[in-house]
Amino acid sequence: MSANLPAYLESLNPEQLQAVLHTGGPLLILAGAGTGKTRVITTKIAYLVKEIGMSPESILAVTFTNKAAREMRERAMQIEPACERSTIRTFHSFGAWFLRRNAAAVGIDSNFVIYDDDDSAQLVRTILPQASKQECEHYATLISRAKDYNIEPDSPSLDRLSQESNLRRIYTMYEERLRATGNVDFGDLIRLPARLLESDQVIARRTHQRFRVILVDEYQDSNVAQFILLQRLASQETYVCVVGDDDQSIYRFRGAEVRNILSFANSFPGTTVIRLERNYRSSQTILDIAGNVVSHNKNRLGKTLHATKPGGIKPELALLDDQDQEVEFCSHIVKNHVRAGGRLSDITILYRTNAQSLAFEKEFPRKKINYKIVGALRFYEREEVKDVLAYLSFLLNPRDEIAFRRIVNKPTRGLGESSVDMLLEDAQQRGTTILEACLACQTSLKGKAKAGMEEFLAVIKEASELLKPGGEKTDKGEKSLSVVLETIIEESKLAEYHKNKDEIAGTQKLSNMEELVNAASLYPAVQEGLAEFLETIDLDRSLQAVEDEDATDAVTLITMHNTKGLEFPIVIITGLEQGLFPRDDESGDELEEQRRLFYVALTRAKDRIYMTACHWRRIHGRLFETQPSRFLTEIDPSLYRLWGEMPQTEYRSLRPGSEAAQARGASPPTAQGRNTAQVLGIREWKVGMKVYHDEYGQGVVIKTTDNENSGPLVIVQFETGKVGQFFPKYTKKLEKIQD
Repeated sequence: MSANLPAYLESLNPEQLQAVLHTGGPLLILAGAGTGKTRVITTKIAYLVKEIGMSPESILAVTFTNKAAREMRERAMQIEPACERSTIRTFHSFGAWFLRRNAAAVGIDSNFVIYDDDDSAQLVRTILPQASKQECEHYATLISRAKDYNIEPDSPSLDRLSQESNLRRIYTMYEERLRATGNVDFGDLIRLPARLLESDQVIARRTHQRFRVILVDEYQDSNVAQFILLQRLASQETYVCVVGDDDQSIYRFRGAEVRNILSFANSFPGTTVIRLERNYRSSQTILDIAGNVVSHNKNRLGKTLHATKPGGIKPELALLDDQDQEVEFCSHIVKNHVRAGGRLSDITILYRTNAQSLAFEKEFPRKKINYKIVGALRFYEREEVKDVLAYLSFLLNPRDEIAFRRIVNKPTRGLGESSVDMLLEDAQQRGTTILEACLACQTSLKGKAKAGMEEFLAVIKEASELLKPGGEKTDKGEKSLSVVLETIIEESKLAEYHKNKDEIAGTQKLSNMEELVNAASLYPAVQEGLAEFLETIDLDRSLQAVEDEDATDAVTLITMHNTKGLEFPIVIITGLEQGLFPRDDESGDELEEQRRLFYVALTRAKDRIYMTACHWRRIHGRLFETQPSRFLTEIDPSLYRLWGEMPQTEYRSLRPGSEAAQARGASPPTAQGRNTAQVLGIREWKVGMKVYHDEYGQGVVIKTTDNENSGPLVIVQFETGKVGQFFPKYTKKLEKIQD
């Protein structure tokens, strides 16, 4: 490297440096797992300001989580403090920022509230009052997906998204109701800015002049609407740089479109592609098996990761009888690691579906193994928290129908659903806010309903007074929003309501509401502070209930999807069975995404990988015979070790005949019987034998190995050129052809 380089660039490897120094045309940084992409993008932001002289305000950087955005900002500021003035946000946060500044042009109020999935389903419920909760959630999901693909209610493309005959009508009415509330949903945060940039040339020109540089992190996770927004944010003079890894695109079910990154060079002519292939996380043995898995995908740009860490232990595959033995196997890995001086937190157990965690949840406490599950009910999605937030949403926007319906009769105030419907209809006919309609209807209400409405309005009035400028000051010189929340919780009787529902659970609910009060203490008690607080919450629903994760050493149980972005010294990937991972109905693009998911799971590991597949698995209360995942048969067998080919001392208690096996009711064969079975198995399949497979056709056995637990492994060269490996004990699709 040049001696003239600034000190903060000297530690970059050649490819990272090339990416940071690049200017001019569009740039695609293909950053493999563990290759330091965050370092590259944050250093690039600082470099553009510090060395190139770009105005910080002219730089827009977007990513997908608030945590990533905060990290990006902090790391760029460490190099160049002026980067604080750059716009570094999530896609949705940027959309909200853009809409609040251009609300009039879109025809919405700048104090809009952002509806989450539950709010959207509730809005669908107002259109389909007789529909079940599940049906409403279904239609809300379809509408959300339509917006991800930038499909309008009147677009012919809607029929390709879904064959639901009522969807177009429901989507149209949903949009009318949503606009009437003055609010937006998550899809609107991307769709409406993109639409405005296309229709209003004055705003488009002003935006292009403001943002001269656009950087996008995790670009493989972008959806169609986000791609369109990027195109419209960029003019001919804009420098566009995206960072991503096509092999880690695993969120298709959320609308992510891997073709955005695969076709980036076509969409932005003159693109330079720089590959980051030096991996700083995993050993080469891990990278080799991960690369071998994803190499079977046709739709990829391609790259080969190289480890910077020397050495490495081959990943290990255990073919087990059932889930009980799978838990036993994982327990031994955990306990052996701890006995060797390791921590429980070094280990994560991955699975395809949340239901697979149940066996570990039941057995780990008995084995005195601490664990934590990632992906439980999120803090801001808890009932009591959403109740308080609904009051805040209604204070900010007194047209918010969903928030109003949630709180006006909770706790019960004698205001039934029919009364609420009439009140809302009256507000719509008069063209007033819901709050104004509530004030006007007081004279017409009688008995409990009248008293209930007065009680509700008293809470709203007292909280509104607290949001006015002036009054008691905090140490920071202004009222804290926490005062407003405390008032709402007490005066609305929500605290009493949740405590009385369940004394034990109610205590936790009160703690959760108190934690919300704590979070609000960072914001001033004014309308702008309230809007900022709600926006922060709406855009980061992933915050879990506050807990000291470092206080308890625990094994992490987590789905493969949720593990993206994390890393652990030891990774155990469970449930590698056909029908479970992948499912039998997955093919084409779906199958390729599942291979990418397997790749992501493998590349979470720093030092060791264990994989498990069971012969039998309980699903929905029934026991099914399974076969190993087709992904296992695609892997080059030289890249892993079968359990049974290694010394067995550490797994001795798992073997048939052990105390653990007998406790589970196993009836092991005799040693002589087992040896005989091994001999028969290895003799049954011979090199040179002709075989036939239902899917791959005719082939020849080119290698066999034996294993005490799984029987022979048979490797076949097919006439099509494909090489497959099979465990006959687990599959009936491989047949011998008699000469």
